[in-house]
Amino acid sequence: MNIASLRRGLIVTIAGCLPLAAALMVGDAQAQYKVVGSDGKITYTDRVPPPSDGKATALGGRGTAGPPEVALPTELRQAVSRYPVSLFVTERACAPCDSARQLLRQRGVPYSEKVVATPEDSDALERLTGGRDAPTLTLGAQTLRGFTSELWTSYLDAAGYPRESRLPANYRYPERTPLTQPRESVATRPAPTAQSATNPTPEAPAEPPPAGAGNIKF
Repeated sequence: MNIASLRRGLIVTIAGCLPLAAALMVGDAQAQYKVVGSDGKITYTDRVPPPSDGKATALGGRGTAGPPEVALPTELRQAVSRYPVSLFVTERACAPCDSARQLLRQRGVPYSEKVVATPEDSDALERLTGGRDAPTLTLGAQTLRGFTSELWTSYLDAAGYPRESRLPANYRYPERTPLTQPRESVATRPAPTAQSATNPTPEAPAEPPPAGAGNIKF
């Protein structure tokens, strides 16, 4: 084979590889997007959505500015969207709470964790779940009060959560947060005016807390 034939063969080979290389580059650069519409509906797409579609969040992929959220596998994402999980625990040492948390993390269940630490938290927990038990799990509209491994496992199975963790390696669980916001402290109250200082309004005597407030069942 002479040099001219060899050169023509290399040109043909390179030209044939260019579309494949371009396709691979485009595939690497594509990212999934989570779009929250004006009606609150959440959709996912691999195309850059126009602003009119709603608020879009990049979920990862090369060429993006960095994934503010981690893309979940389809099976797990569907379970999370249909049956979101919240775990309510006490601030004190609580072996059942630890067991509940361990079960969720072993299965790779994304969840938010709320801490019940004050009487206001206990009241809010009772309004939300109908009881003051710790731990309490909400799975969509279903409420499970008190930890029972077999029962929680059966409900997670029915909701479609995988039995083994499918979470990406870079997934991070959100921080624990209080169930309610703390009351306004004295330091944040507005300063008294001159009139209120000279003619203070007598304060009503503080009422004792209701019986059982702040008690958490185990």
